[in-house]
Amino acid sequence: MTVLVTGGGGFIGGHLVGRLLEDGYEVRSVDVKGLGEWHQVHDGAENIVADCSDPVDAHKIAEGTEEIYNLAADMGGMGFIENNKAECMLSVLTSTNMLVAARDAGTRRFFYSSSACVYNGAKQQSADVTALKEEDAYPGDPEDGYGWEKLFSERMARHFREDYGLETRVARYHNVYGPEGTYEGGREKAPAALSRKIAQAKLSGDHTIEVWGDGEQSRSFMYIDDCIRGTREILAGDNVEPVNLGSAELVTINQMIGILEEIAGIKVEKNHDLTAPQGVRGRNSDNTMFRSIYGWEPSISLATGLEATYRWIYDQLVAAS
Repeated sequence: MTVLVTGGGGFIGGHLVGRLLEDGYEVRSVDVKGLGEWHQVHDGAENIVADCSDPVDAHKIAEGTEEIYNLAADMGGMGFIENNKAECMLSVLTSTNMLVAARDAGTRRFFYSSSACVYNGAKQQSADVTALKEEDAYPGDPEDGYGWEKLFSERMARHFREDYGLETRVARYHNVYGPEGTYEGGREKAPAALSRKIAQAKLSGDHTIEVWGDGEQSRSFMYIDDCIRGTREILAGDNVEPVNLGSAELVTINQMIGILEEIAGIKVEKNHDLTAPQGVRGRNSDNTMFRSIYGWEPSISLATGLEATYRWIYDQLVAAS
């Protein structure tokens, strides 16, 4: 079976390609960035530099595939999302052209990576948030820009299934993190950004770090291994509705810093920037639907996942010094 992974040079895509290769699949890994910029390049894959938002490229890379994991998108952490709304929405071109290409190629199954950013903002105004169920995406009031593109593309995937028979599956990712990801440059998410800041504090001896907001905003964070397992099971399964894929372990940013302090063996002084992008006040994943369908839920603890993430980022900083 030939499996296409778009965004294969990205964080999640790189891990997914590696796992598929381990299981004996023929994998076509595609990313718009040059190979030197990919997070992981797997020699066993067919590695292609192409633009999934271009209809010609999309049709070329979809040809001969039986399954497609569409992970390609222009995205990053909250700082990037809040300051690049138009750029995030342009990912609709990738979503559209990959669906059309999959339909025309006769691809059997198509996975679309959506986001918890699709959820109604009114339900995320307290740090002590009620975990979000799948139906909480409607009435629509998602994260401006990025969230609207994801919600629209979810609907488009649904209608391609209904109208064209393309077996589409949709997961709503909740804050995926782990080694081999972006940890600097403006697109990193909170676990990687804070891991980098605390690693830098340890290496420099200056134990003061900047924290966006008051640190009491809450989130759940899913380790990459749980994400890859869930992604593959969702594509292979019979559930056709969008489903949460995330951890239900809710923490504040300050609590996450506390975990990282224990891992690093230092205490830091936090300078809170209340003007920095913070996103919604609280967000957590209700996994009732996922558990009922797949019989498990993402459960790798934040402490365990951060240990591996922090160690990897620390090693990268040491190697670069």
